[in-house]
Amino acid sequence: MNTPLKVVGFLVAVAAAFGLALGVGNAVGPVSEPANTHGGGHDSASDDGVDAGPDSGSDEEPAAPATAAEIPGGLMVSQNSYTFRLADERTSPGRDVPVSFTIEGPGGRPVTAYDVEHEKRLHLIAVRRDFTGFQHVHPELDSAGVWSTDLELTPGQWRLFADFTASGADALTLGADLSVSGDYQPEAGSTEVRTARVDGYTVTLAGDLTPGSDAKLTLSVSRDGRPVTDLEPYLGAYGHLVALREGDLAYLHVHPDGVPGDGRTDPGPDVVFYAAVPSSGSYRFYLDFKHEGVVRTAAFALGTGDQPVTPAEPETAAEGDDGHSGH
Repeated sequence: MNTPLKVVGFLVAVAAAFGLALGVGNAVGPVSEPANTHGGGHDSASDDGVDAGPDSGSDEEPAAPATAAEIPGGLMVSQNSYTFRLADERTSPGRDVPVSFTIEGPGGRPVTAYDVEHEKRLHLIAVRRDFTGFQHVHPELDSAGVWSTDLELTPGQWRLFADFTASGADALTLGADLSVSGDYQPEAGSTEVRTARVDGYTVTLAGDLTPGSDAKLTLSVSRDGRPVTDLEPYLGAYGHLVALREGDLAYLHVHPDGVPGDGRTDPGPDVVFYAAVPSSGSYRFYLDFKHEGVVRTAAFALGTGDQPVTPAEPETAAEGDDGHSGH
């Protein structure tokens, strides 16, 4: 067969194959778009407000997507029609850096009505991504729905968590990144820290973490070698504990055992919490406790039994009120 006839024959075969494929497509219908899934990484943000994780490149079947109820708090900037919107995502370092934001509700309008949870309408947690500079403050809300506060910020990437309950809605913790300009000097990686010292106080943490179950954590406060037995109520308890998962900084809710005045909870030296960690790995804990009118923060690092962090000598926690002037 000569060359022109070969080309014609080839084109006829292609046309026939295209017609067959078109017929099958019309019979079966269009392939649906894949549903949005929630990733756990922070390298890039997906349209649903979740920081998307990297593609593994594996040929294995993907895991079933997690539901909103299974996702730890703080991984999303938007959830359940609410969005944590920083006025500025970049700022400069300083001791009293103004930070403002809104919580946008359904329809994109700033929320102005909140329920009081743990004595406040909103709790703002700020921590640099190397787990330094932890601050827990309570911003002021204006009539337009804008929250404002001051933070002490050093250069680097910070994660901000807004913990709130909009009136008529479920409690949420949303997270947003804040970039602080300057020469970033990250701290060394984690080691196990079960003893923290701050302003002459020593706080020890007892208890072990098991993924998927409540762990009893007992934090004992002493000063100058003597147990502190007159802790003062703070946010409705004798202490407030924040837990963050290393890697993605997932924000975990921790529940105190007992409340002041219930007839069974002593004001120290022990403060008991129950923490349910969702996965193996290492976690950071920050205890806010109040004594003699001052709120102080003690920081700890703890791993699950199957993946402990490297043991180390007790480290000294950051001194001072650690950003608690807004309480």
